[in-house]
Amino acid sequence: MNETYELRTAESHIEVHKFRAGSILGTLVIIFFLQAFLPIYFHKLAILDLPLLITIYFGLSRRNPSTGLLLGMAIGLAQDSLSGPTVPIGLYGIAKTIIGFLASSVGARLDTEHPAARFALTIVFFGLHQGILVVERRILLAQPEVWFTVQLAIAALVNAVVGVFLFTVLDRLRKPS
Repeated sequence: MNETYELRTAESHIEVHKFRAGSILGTLVIIFFLQAFLPIYFHKLAILDLPLLITIYFGLSRRNPSTGLLLGMAIGLAQDSLSGPTVPIGLYGIAKTIIGFLASSVGARLDTEHPAARFALTIVFFGLHQGILVVERRILLAQPEVWFTVQLAIAALVNAVVGVFLFTVLDRLRKPS
């Protein structure tokens, strides 16, 4: 009478999304083009950080911390190189590397398909990204930088709203499962 009981816990299955060939690169080209030219013609759109939104989206969707880290690094360094002489190389690279890693780590543990979850995570990651930039500027560049402003809160909300709609559009680039 040697009975063995096997207890199985209910593991939630979170799907790792695959994207069509060239969709990430094509999205990045479009996003960098929009990031460069929209603020010239529409000054109020300078508040958007489209490369950050792309980093968050692909980090949450791919759900692999090493992939999110590398994608964040590539996006950040590309943004550094396209930002001109006022931004030192590596400033956005460091911040977006950390955000890409954290977004992928969170995406691996939580279901982030709901718009409310995406909205909340975008606000958190935007605030964290800005905090990392402040720390970098204060410690690495010895520049005075303010921690929190009303503009930062407005920018976080605007980026979160735009992010929810952008993420819905980017969901169409996924390969069918």
